[in-house]
Amino acid sequence: QVQLVESEGGLVQPGGSLRLSCAASGNIFRIDTMGWYRQAPGQERELVADIARDGHTNYADSVKGRFTISRDNAKKTVYLQMNSLKPDDTAVYYCTMLLNFVINSWGHGTLVTVSS
Repeated sequence: QVQLVESEGGLVQPGGSLRLSCAASGNIFRIDTMGWYRQAPGQERELVADIARDGHTNYADSVKGRFTISRDNAKKTVYLQMNSLKPDDTAVYYCTMLLNFVINSWGHGTLVTVSS
């Protein structure tokens, strides 16, 4: 069994910052791509950012220059640093990892609300 556990989201004022983390546990011998998706109310889930095993990153246009994804392979953890947050960033954020070549695992999601 493998499991991804995300850190708590929360309420942040516009212009504020928040860092999310997501740690994997279980019988894991390899992690390839790690990523973050989000789903706003009434909208489809969308990719926010992902990071390959070699460190190559990919960002949605809406978050470029504001969000930074990083990973710590030893800790089996992926991070999402979110700066200059906007109300449009309000969503449930999900982490995902490709584990052991074949397991596409998802976290349960954490709510981030950007509001004054």
